Amino acid sequence: MDSKRIEELLSKYWNCETSLEEEQSLREFFNGGTIPDQFREASLLFQYFQHQKKKSVGDLAFDENIPAEPKEDKGKIRKFNLVYNSLRIAAGIAVLMTAIWFVRSEIRQNTPQEMVDTYNDPQLAFEETKKALMMISKSFGTAEEQAKKINLFNEAQEQIEGKHEEEGKQ
Repeated sequence: MDSKRIEELLSKYWNCETSLEEEQSLREFFNGGTIPDQFREASLLFQYFQHQKKKSVGDLAFDENIPAEPKEDKGKIRKFNLVYNSLRIAAGIAVLMTAIWFVRSEIRQNTPQEMVDTYNDPQLAFEETKKALMMISKSFGTAEEQAKKINLFNEAQEQIEGKHEEEGKQ
């Protein structure tokens, strides 16, 4: 095969445009006799492919690389897995407990407290309630007096504003 044809096929091969027949002719060329120096790199690639194609799983070299019995380091791995899994479970429980604590504290804050009866004697409770209502009544009376003063102030202000409006119309 001539050099120009090989260059064209290699160009198509690198661009992934060759057909199966063209690739076969390239394999035959590179796995054949002498190869020019300009195609030495491509030759090495095709020779590598051919060499790998000849290898099989039943090859003796393959069997030599696999040990007959696995190493007995399973004890260390088991201990590591046991510790690792225990830590994962402990972390999960810690997250769960923290979430429960936050939810319970949120519920306690948002729930009103129950009313607790502080007096066992009904008569004593009545007297205390009466005192509390009298204290509120006195405060309410004082507040009513202050409200009357504010009301008097508002009426005076309205009268002044009314006079200004009448003067402005004249």
